[in-house]
Amino acid sequence: MRIAVVGLGAMGGYMAARMLAADLAPVALVTRRHLAPLAAHGLRLVSGSVETTHPITASDDAAALGRQDLVVLAVKATSLPAIAPTLAPMIGPDTLIVAAMNGVPWWYFHGLDEIQARMPIAAVDPAGAISAALPPSQCIGCVLHLAASMPEPGLISHAFGNRFLLGDPLARGAGGADSAGGTPSAGRAGPIVELFRRAGMDAGLSEDIHAEVWYKLWGNMTMNPLSAITGATMDVILRDDDVRNFMSRAMLEAGEVSRRVGITIPVSPEERHKLAAQLGAFKTSMLQDVEAGRPIELDALVGTVIEIADRLGVDVPHIRTLMGLARLRARQLGLY
Repeated sequence: MRIAVVGLGAMGGYMAARMLAADLAPVALVTRRHLAPLAAHGLRLVSGSVETTHPITASDDAAALGRQDLVVLAVKATSLPAIAPTLAPMIGPDTLIVAAMNGVPWWYFHGLDEIQARMPIAAVDPAGAISAALPPSQCIGCVLHLAASMPEPGLISHAFGNRFLLGDPLARGAGGADSAGGTPSAGRAGPIVELFRRAGMDAGLSEDIHAEVWYKLWGNMTMNPLSAITGATMDVILRDDDVRNFMSRAMLEAGEVSRRVGITIPVSPEERHKLAAQLGAFKTSMLQDVEAGRPIELDALVGTVIEIADRLGVDVPHIRTLMGLARLRARQLGLY
């Protein structure tokens, strides 16, 4: 199988390194600043006290890598509108696209709501350009539960977690097996789950990838922007009763949005906060982006929820307040 990873940041670099260690030989499409470090030192992964190094074929030109059987997208949502049209040489009619990204993806309504699927989510897919370049019918959803960072190009530092949930958006509720032990049912996501497992990733097949995407979003939607506004780590945010209560109210609004499209969140906001508290003094990905001076994924994590709420006629005043404050802060920093 010909495999390409688009983006060797923290998540893409981690996945590529695990695949390389299993002799799956992925290639990588990267920006030019990554090419010299990768050529000189290979792709390095530090996990625990162990550092591994893997030579990798990388290019900043999709045509040089050619058509692939599997393309793993591991880029920031902010950069995808510019990147998507350039990927045409890598994507054929049978290429599967794994979207390993934060927030609500461009394919989200496909397999969920036929009418809404005809309307691009403008916050992440302006004018439907991403859907045109990366057909939702070829997409496999992927929800990541791990923490990693990229201290410098070509060097990935893995903190904790190794969980990947994959699912076919067009086969919602078709009876896939949960990962821990069962054999995935037949389907487009099944072979990818097996491939990820071969690479040592704790991969599972989700029966409802739309629900998995929304559940992860449900926590990230509030915690990430608040960390970007305040500069605080997760433990500090959660210890403030007023802030935590504000987050809960915003999460209840997002839960009503998901309920309107048939997705029920299985836990309360406070139960979700308790899970987040287990991470301790952790910097969210959005706070890491602010500190590094990178554009933040505010539209993918918050703007999409507001846009979908507007379509469905759901009032979301707390989410709008959060969006306004985070957007203002990001604009002041030149990151939005």
